[in-house]
Amino acid sequence: MKKLLFAYLTMPQRISVVIIVLFHAVGLAGFMVPYIDAIFLNIVPWHLLLMAAVIIYNQERVDGKFLLFALLIFAIGFMAEFTGVHTGLLFGNYVYGETLGVKLFNIPLIIGVNWFLLIYSTGVLIQRQRIRNKLLGIITGALILVMLDVLIEPIATQFDYWHWIGGSIPVKNYVCWFMLGALMLFIFDRFKFKTQSMVAPVLLIMQFIFFMVLGFVN
Repeated sequence: MKKLLFAYLTMPQRISVVIIVLFHAVGLAGFMVPYIDAIFLNIVPWHLLLMAAVIIYNQERVDGKFLLFALLIFAIGFMAEFTGVHTGLLFGNYVYGETLGVKLFNIPLIIGVNWFLLIYSTGVLIQRQRIRNKLLGIITGALILVMLDVLIEPIATQFDYWHWIGGSIPVKNYVCWFMLGALMLFIFDRFKFKTQSMVAPVLLIMQFIFFMVLGFVN
């Protein structure tokens, strides 16, 4: 497994994979240990910023095209969350807690970064599968994002990421995740980035493992 994971990766890419795995493992342990979980909750935004730095570092060419993509996804993600929180038209009726840090208009700024990480990682994963039908690739990626959200939602409420008004998670939330994810993956496809390394997909895989384990033990 180790040989398969590190195949075709350069040394900097291997170090990046180790950083991703290590920080998620440490964070997972911190979330599960009483009395220190509050410390780890406070550094969630910094963890996401570190992951963004790792992903950007491993982008083969960080040019205006890539920065435009990152800014576009950040903006779309942030505006979608703004619409959701302030109107309920997207996702449902919910409010953000304190875990995700500094807010603008009651929306954590880091949420735009998180959308970038999710879309870019999923986009690279689908890109590497070489699915010839672009629509099928986008639908597959959007479904992957919905599956991740299914794992995230119970943990998000428990650890003060966000809270649903009324307590229950509306079906509309998952529908909007799918539609928004599909839109942003379509944008990723339109940018036609050169196929990237497995570093970003490893981040996506670790997100699945992180929230799956937390959901199992809580």
